[in-house]
Amino acid sequence: MEKIRANRNRTITLTEEEKTELRKSFVRVEGGFDKLNHRDLTINANLLDALPLLPDAFADLIIIDPPYNLTKDFNGNKFNARTQEAYDEYLASWFPLVCKKLKPNGSLYLCGDWKCTSSLQRAMEKELTVLNRITWQREKGRGAKSNWKNGMEDIWFGVKNADDYYFNVEAVKQKRRVIAPYKVDGKPKDWDETQEGNYRLTYPSNFWDDISVPFWSMPENTDHPTQKPEKLYAKLILASSRPGDLVFDPFLGSGTASVVAKKLGRHYLGIEMNEEYCLLAQKRLKLAETDKSIQGYCDGVFWERNTAQLQKKQD
Repeated sequence: MEKIRANRNRTITLTEEEKTELRKSFVRVEGGFDKLNHRDLTINANLLDALPLLPDAFADLIIIDPPYNLTKDFNGNKFNARTQEAYDEYLASWFPLVCKKLKPNGSLYLCGDWKCTSSLQRAMEKELTVLNRITWQREKGRGAKSNWKNGMEDIWFGVKNADDYYFNVEAVKQKRRVIAPYKVDGKPKDWDETQEGNYRLTYPSNFWDDISVPFWSMPENTDHPTQKPEKLYAKLILASSRPGDLVFDPFLGSGTASVVAKKLGRHYLGIEMNEEYCLLAQKRLKLAETDKSIQGYCDGVFWERNTAQLQKKQD
């Protein structure tokens, strides 16, 4: 049955007419492709079918958001929770192959939750040099009665060559409100005094508490059950790629990695096995041609969640 949505609901949906047109804009691995154009493309295919058709060492940045070790229905494609050993085997079936697509000086980010994060670390350590684990606050969900609410997720950061990789910390500074302003000779020290309030530009840590998970009133929201926020991926893309670089997402979902890459002037390639999600990705990519905004990112800096200045700029 079709969902009944509130008038203020901004979730991206698809009409049958849109689906017919958007099906022309992505490719399928059927009919004997021996080579795929791997720039600015969405591939509707099983990952293991598509990877052999892509050249090695083509991606400057790889962002991976695989199924976590949870039972989850992805629009009819069900992923079942399994033992840790079985999940390790699942990762081993595709992760080394994906790493071959990374350039020698490229970077890779791998997303997970508390339950599968140890498996992700083990998988990465076999193929890459792990540089860090980012933990981001996931403010969504009603909580649990017999356990602590799961309010965090991890992103593992790894590179092929720890002596040769790109990282632009200046591109991912955060603008934070100054609660206790400190002055020297009557002038602000390391912060700015403005009509809207007192703010300081800070260097990012590996704990992020400024992310909003997409929900019904956000224009980036889709019905994908595990959609990642555009702001989250914007940080990864700005820090670990240059304009014109290629960002590869082998589990594209509803298209966040490709959409953010396009908005930020990067090339993209995504693989997704579910046609419905490919269609959503293509619609979001089309919308990104005229709307480059990323909620929570403006004036070249990332703003704290729900800051007054941010709301003013986006209204």
